[in-house]
Amino acid sequence: MKNLYQLTTFVTVLDEGSMTAAADKLYLTQPAVSQQIRNLEQDLGVELMVRGVRQIKATPQGEMLYEYSKKIIHLAQQAEIAIKAIGNQMRGHLRVGTLNSIGLQLMSPIVARLMRHNPELMLKFEYGRGDDLIKTFKKSNLDIIILPEIKTQYAAEFENCEEKFLLKEEMWLVGSSKDEKLPLQILTKDLGNFPLVNFTDEFPNFNQALLEKINGSVSFSKNVGEAHQRSEPNCIFESSNVGTLKRVIESGLGWGFLPAHSIKKQVRSGRLRRVYVKDFHYELDLICYYKKNSAAKPLIEVFYKTLSQHEKE
Repeated sequence: MKNLYQLTTFVTVLDEGSMTAAADKLYLTQPAVSQQIRNLEQDLGVELMVRGVRQIKATPQGEMLYEYSKKIIHLAQQAEIAIKAIGNQMRGHLRVGTLNSIGLQLMSPIVARLMRHNPELMLKFEYGRGDDLIKTFKKSNLDIIILPEIKTQYAAEFENCEEKFLLKEEMWLVGSSKDEKLPLQILTKDLGNFPLVNFTDEFPNFNQALLEKINGSVSFSKNVGEAHQRSEPNCIFESSNVGTLKRVIESGLGWGFLPAHSIKKQVRSGRLRRVYVKDFHYELDLICYYKKNSAAKPLIEVFYKTLSQHEKE
């Protein structure tokens, strides 16, 4: 294998499903993409792709190379970020605001990565409610905020602001893996079969969407206890702290919806079990917001790249 460009082209072709689509994404000609793939196959002495009429698929050898190539490309990107993080552009102060669950699960792991080689960098993290963080950001007391898309979740908008997509988040219904009665999948009408542990404040649009799904057009109070008694699940515990909710659910006291990024490790390890809700799926976009004329823009760019790369690991 001669170079990283061949691997990048190879991965892109399989991701896009065709030489033409890969060429468009890579800003190359279709013959140039085809030649790179042929050269790669000649270097390895095997066929890597099955050229179908409508879509290109990997051979068994191609599937193996695809997995290794993604890791190689990822490591190369990490190296680039690490190199860029060591230098003058990482001097100064950066004030970051986000929700508690996002900060603890997504951003805390990258602090050491940034600080290790940048003794003159000072990071300040502020966790709070979305509405409060938006107000603080508008007053220029934060350089960057990371929130669910603000128009949908908080009915807010920014002026003279740039935004960058970070990741797509899902809300998963989870229960204790120790509970043998826990089903593999349900309908929303079955939520009342177990006590509900409710995640409050952080994603207000989600709570409203779920309640509307359960009870149709009925209007609900923010307080679950004041909602329509006939259709409302039995809520036994509420908190905006995702760590507390995980412990309550793991103990077997009930089930509840939590952001996927905060519970993937517990689901993989078997401490929590995901229950699929067949008639309800909710996802949201996490966005990085910062002002176009921000003096901290060089710091913000490296911070964003480091954070987005961490999410691919």
